[in-house]
Amino acid sequence: MIQAIIDIGSNTVRMAIYEIEGGSMEQILKKKHMVGLAGYLKDNIMSQEGVDRVVEVLNEYREFLQVFGINNVMAFTTAALRNCANSTEVVAEIIQRTGIQIRVISGEEEAEYDFVGATRNIQSSDGMLVDIGGGSTELVYYENHKIKHKISLPLGSLGLKKECCTSMLPNSGEVAKMYEVAKKAIEGATDFENIRAKVICGIGGTYKGTTALYNALYNQSKSNKELDVSRFPEIISRFGSTGKLSQSESIILMKNIPDRIHTIISGLVIADIIATKFGAEKVIYSDSGVREGFLYAEIIGK
Repeated sequence: MIQAIIDIGSNTVRMAIYEIEGGSMEQILKKKHMVGLAGYLKDNIMSQEGVDRVVEVLNEYREFLQVFGINNVMAFTTAALRNCANSTEVVAEIIQRTGIQIRVISGEEEAEYDFVGATRNIQSSDGMLVDIGGGSTELVYYENHKIKHKISLPLGSLGLKKECCTSMLPNSGEVAKMYEVAKKAIEGATDFENIRAKVICGIGGTYKGTTALYNALYNQSKSNKELDVSRFPEIISRFGSTGKLSQSESIILMKNIPDRIHTIISGLVIADIIATKFGAEKVIYSDSGVREGFLYAEIIGK
């Protein structure tokens, strides 16, 4: 069976196509558009421009699926459309204009799908999982392969950047403001107050971009997925101090994270605060996350 999963996130709108046989799956194609949906929010209202942009992308995906006769399609949306004040109206309009049914998943569901998708191939039975998205951050602490605590925080790389920064890259004052805002949000995770985790499993675009940038800066193999978190402040300081870049720094960013330049520092600020809070020494990036978890939980596991 061929199954398409569409993930309407706060930063990107992605479509992944999987071949499913029995209890296993293989991703055979993926497409994405950097829509930046959280940037279309004003006073927590999703603008018509944001709706139109999502409709445009989904209709493109729908036409692609029709060409290849792929009828098994499931779509879900996360923080940007979940949390906006006009969520019900916006989702209904998108469904009406595209013919694609969209499920609005809750923050807790998102955290659970993150856990299922990211930990299937992790040997450790205990640990900490973090997904830093564009509009929310999910924290999951698990013991004996079972979720102990989970929370979805209204804090994301795109939302934080929009709130604190006036240009594409922040200056030192804006970085300080991001730290202040992010720390306050993360203090809301009261169930995690006494939890410590030397290793964090990181998923999502921020950790993906950070891994690529980290490997380029510290001469690591492109296949490396382990990050020393003590270097996060150094990276933040290097690219988030003046709001401007040298030519060599510009090349590094454009070569390694062209789609994430505008949100990499805000995402790293969140990642740094989380690593410090939980006493983490390293992050291990996982390619699997919410889409794979959704697929396992809603299709393969049923």
